[in-house]
Amino acid sequence: MSSKIKIDEIGPIISSSHLVSEKAVELSEFEFGLIIANNAFERWMTRCMAAAGVPDLNALDVLVLHSTNHRDRAKKLADICFVLNVEDTHTVNYALKKLEKIGLVESTKKGKEKFFKTNNKGQEACMRYRDIREKCLVNSLQAIGYVPSEITMAARLMRTLSGLYDQAARAATSL
Repeated sequence: MSSKIKIDEIGPIISSSHLVSEKAVELSEFEFGLIIANNAFERWMTRCMAAAGVPDLNALDVLVLHSTNHRDRAKKLADICFVLNVEDTHTVNYALKKLEKIGLVESTKKGKEKFFKTNNKGQEACMRYRDIREKCLVNSLQAIGYVPSEITMAARLMRTLSGLYDQAARAATSL
């Protein structure tokens, strides 16, 4: 008899048994996976950026920096919020002010709109982050023998489910 336990024998791995629906137990499993993945990802982003020489940024600050740097184009606050799916614009605005203050992002005004773009220092920080990501994360991913198509499918599923969660949030607001 093997001493290894199969995942199916354990049952669903969840965080809140009172939320489990008999109609969709796997949704509770997904939510728990999302919780721990999100926390690990946020921890990774802040530590990677600190290793890149920019300590004291939180996860949203790092996301805003990378989004601002994306495609080397100036962006409006509303566009950054939209791409990151952040409803509370003041949190992104605060991150942009923080990034401006430490000299990674610059703003310009065009008419009534304010546009943000990474400067050379911000671009260099993003590239150092990329180098560390390559060494610490991408190389580890390759070492475990990942299947690229599985990660692509997981990403698609997460984007699809995020739409369902957004729709459910709107429905809950109207109750």
